[in-house]
Amino acid sequence: MNIILLSGGSGKRLWPLSNDIRSKQFIKIFKTENGQYESMVQRVYRQIMKTDPNATVTIATSRTQVSSIHNQLGEKAGISVEPCRRDTFPAIALATAYLHDVQGVPEEETVVVCPVDPYVEEDYFAAIKQLGERASRTDANLVLMGIEPTYPSEKYGYIIPESSSQVSRVSTFKEKPDMETAGSYIRQGALWNGGVFAYRLRYVLDKARGLMGSADYEDLFNRYDTLDKISFDYAVVEKEPRIEVMRFAGQWKDLGTWNTLTEAMEETSIGKAMMDETCANVHVINELDVPVLAMGLQDVVISASPEGILVSDKARSSYIKPFVDKIHQHIMFADKSWGSFRVLDVEEGSMTIKVTLNPGHSMNYHSHKNRDEVWHVISGKGRAVVDGLNQEIEAGHVLTMKAGCRHTVIAETELKLIEVQLGKDISVHDKEKHVLG
Repeated sequence: MNIILLSGGSGKRLWPLSNDIRSKQFIKIFKTENGQYESMVQRVYRQIMKTDPNATVTIATSRTQVSSIHNQLGEKAGISVEPCRRDTFPAIALATAYLHDVQGVPEEETVVVCPVDPYVEEDYFAAIKQLGERASRTDANLVLMGIEPTYPSEKYGYIIPESSSQVSRVSTFKEKPDMETAGSYIRQGALWNGGVFAYRLRYVLDKARGLMGSADYEDLFNRYDTLDKISFDYAVVEKEPRIEVMRFAGQWKDLGTWNTLTEAMEETSIGKAMMDETCANVHVINELDVPVLAMGLQDVVISASPEGILVSDKARSSYIKPFVDKIHQHIMFADKSWGSFRVLDVEEGSMTIKVTLNPGHSMNYHSHKNRDEVWHVISGKGRAVVDGLNQEIEAGHVLTMKAGCRHTVIAETELKLIEVQLGKDISVHDKEKHVLG
């Protein structure tokens, strides 16, 4: 089974736990059998591999999310990186070309495309497998998954099938409606369009050749910023006459707001949190190392991270985006392929960061043009390379790097350090990578 997971999102609706680097699919809120927490992307990947251990999983994503994916999945999944945002048709075409040209998947094989962030159970992935199998033997060019609606929703587009059969030709598509219109669609037997579909690779490669002038991965990647911004639905799905829909009646939730996300939480709190007995339907997610106390609250979500603190009525939490759009600050935390960092303090001319490197991992060998850095090792053991010179480091060691100095650190055990950046122009863009000889 070949699967393309679409991983996008700007990180606005689940602020302050999400930001431009860590979107909702990377937030660890789902408790596993061993008591640890996993994110949506980890949960979905685990469920896919349980259904089909031989599945080929490719994640189509932006550059900003690559480090988070490596942090949470390691090198398990293939990654098709979008050089910039161009909507879903270019993203899917690029990922399909990646499967064919880089992964060597033949044109006649099928692939299933689905979002990375639905809250589903294992029957969903069994249905995805059936969807791919159906696409391999039908004369239809596209096979969609239609979600049996549980209520009239304004959030989804609708698919109206020709019949009530398990698999049916598609009669028509409907845009996201108002509540009353959604109810009328459901009475006609309409299904939610969850953005899940299957096709043979050749089909989308042909569409890319026709609409983009090429289906070559390297060519599409190099001129990606010139491709038209258009969704897969508009460019392909709604124009395709040979199209089927397969019904899915299992659990399927889009956890796009705090209200829906807390519905999927098994616990009322994560992190340091206390509630008195008068609280009802209150959820707290606290990533700060300070306690949160809630008293006398009902239907409220409280979320705290280095990005900020949210206290909101659950029903109002879906209207958060315009307010978050007004917040302009440094990225205060991020997961990286080598570990993570969290900003502790920002002042004019300085920034203080806590850095955690995972065992066996290292930063890129790099330098900065406009800032000095001082590293204070607070725990663990490792090795630093400063302008080509190796040095064993452990708790209590201090390293000083002037602007232009090439440096990296390699962790033997989990390694934690406090990094103080000093300079007039501190920026994430002030970084030049070098080859470690």
